[in-house]
Amino acid sequence: MSHVSAPAATSCALILAAGKGTRMHSKKPKVLHTILGEPLLGHVAEALRPLFGDALWAVIGHEAEMVCAAFAGRPLRFVEQTEQLGTGHALMVALPELKRAGMKKVLVVNGDTPLITTDTLRDFMFYAEGADVSVATLTLPNPGAYGRIVRRGGELKAIVEAKDFDPAVHGEPTGEINAGIYMLDVAAVERLLPRIGNENKSGEYYITDLVGLAVAEGMTVRGLSCGSDPNLLGINNPAELARSEELRRRAIVEERLAAGVVMHGPELIRMGPFVAVEPGAELFGPCELYGHTRIASGAIIESHCVISDSEVEAGAVVHSFSHLDHASVGQDCLVGPYARLRPGAVMERDSHVGNFVEMKKARLGEGAKANHLTYLGDAEIGPRSNIGAGTITCNYDGVNKHKTVIGEHAFIGSNTALVAPVTVGAEALIGAGSVITRDVPEKHLGVARGKQTNLRRR
Repeated sequence: MSHVSAPAATSCALILAAGKGTRMHSKKPKVLHTILGEPLLGHVAEALRPLFGDALWAVIGHEAEMVCAAFAGRPLRFVEQTEQLGTGHALMVALPELKRAGMKKVLVVNGDTPLITTDTLRDFMFYAEGADVSVATLTLPNPGAYGRIVRRGGELKAIVEAKDFDPAVHGEPTGEINAGIYMLDVAAVERLLPRIGNENKSGEYYITDLVGLAVAEGMTVRGLSCGSDPNLLGINNPAELARSEELRRRAIVEERLAAGVVMHGPELIRMGPFVAVEPGAELFGPCELYGHTRIASGAIIESHCVISDSEVEAGAVVHSFSHLDHASVGQDCLVGPYARLRPGAVMERDSHVGNFVEMKKARLGEGAKANHLTYLGDAEIGPRSNIGAGTITCNYDGVNKHKTVIGEHAFIGSNTALVAPVTVGAEALIGAGSVITRDVPEKHLGVARGKQTNLRRR
């Protein structure tokens, strides 16, 4: 349940995303590992965006350039932590940037928590209102390596890293741990940060030390229990990544089912968080939909299809084993089976792309057909034209790409090579087996092949 509206313009979010993620056994940063086609960092940013708009910063470090490249064009600001000296150090690095932007409050979250929700964060911020330092906590039957919460008289007094926790000093463990979500007053943090030390077993500066320092200063400190919600925990290894992905997949599928999307074999359907499937669309599992894909009501996606950042309009059918990437499929179109639509492929209404047809940066006009074994690259095909089996547009000369233009009602015979740049006029006919290197005027026949010779067999 939501308690508050969006925070003031002087509030922001800071995502901690500088770590290597050693236990992922991968060279790429942990926050770039994906769940349903979206990096972990992207899931976290999108949960924060309804609360903070574009006032989102991420502290990056390991392979910083790779992270920046992955989020190029997205409204996410970066601060680089050139040395990974702990979460407290990450906050030290980011603080000057937040102050320059006039921020008074900052919500700090980890970049490896893709299951975190906007509602959970909104509720936490409501209960943290008015405090200098607030921390979200969880109670787990097995607290593992998470930082331990220390309370006295019910009040939060400190957070102690698991490796530094001593029952003789800190009391018996209760299972309450640090969830890694903080709401901080920037002015208070500015006073406390210089006093954070690294005299611990890891030699790092911990953001959790702010709690004990704030208590000693008499500041308002709150430890806000979020129960035992596992969705707040970060991902540390491939097994946890797989479990989190399945939880997210199931939640998205159930949400779409409830909204009226028809699914056959829903347990085999994978759908990214930004995919829009309208009620009345029909999906057959297994299939995969990623990115900002949109499937209109009345469209049918058959099994074993992979669709990324594409649009499929009403009445269209995408047959099995087809791949669409940054493509547009118009109303009542037929795609596949075994079709591949690459970036820039556009199918206008009632056009057909059949088995083993590939399109790239090409437009197939209304009612046009390319039903078999064809490559259409850098091409414009007019309405109601027919492209015969085995046709290819030879768009690349080894240095540059060139365009092929085919007019309306043209007929391209089978096994034709159209060597671009070339234009085939409206209602023209190309004889089968031709290699067309010059323009063909409208209503003309173009033939370019050797004369057949028949000889008696010996």
